[in-house]
Amino acid sequence: MSGQPAVGTALPEREFPIHRADLVRYAGASGDFNPLHWNERFATSVGLPDVIAHGMFTMAQAIRVVTDWTGDPGAVVEYRVRFTRPVVVPDPDGATLRVAGTVAAVRADGLLEVDLTATVDGQTVLAKARAVVRPPKAG
Repeated sequence: MSGQPAVGTALPEREFPIHRADLVRYAGASGDFNPLHWNERFATSVGLPDVIAHGMFTMAQAIRVVTDWTGDPGAVVEYRVRFTRPVVVPDPDGATLRVAGTVAAVRADGLLEVDLTATVDGQTVLAKARAVVRPPKAG
């Protein structure tokens, strides 16, 4: 990448497949074993259409667009989202999270504000998703 990224610079779009096994692994790593994330019978009994992904798992997948672009997970200074709808993960097909990013602002201190768009089946699942990051190293 040559020079500082400008406002409007698009990050490479990514697709992240999500399957039930991913949710079980995330539950083990995070300690969040809420049955909404692994038990279809329980999820539907509380009014959900099926098992849903953990919100933090969805956030973690989405920020990968930024960390892959910068080449450094430590470049993320701040990251926030608003959860707009759950990511339903049917068995066995799973779901596909699509994430795109755009540089929305270049701060006076050189940090970049990157807006993310995260959707599943064309439906927004994370709103107001913004990361503040150090720019990628030139090279």
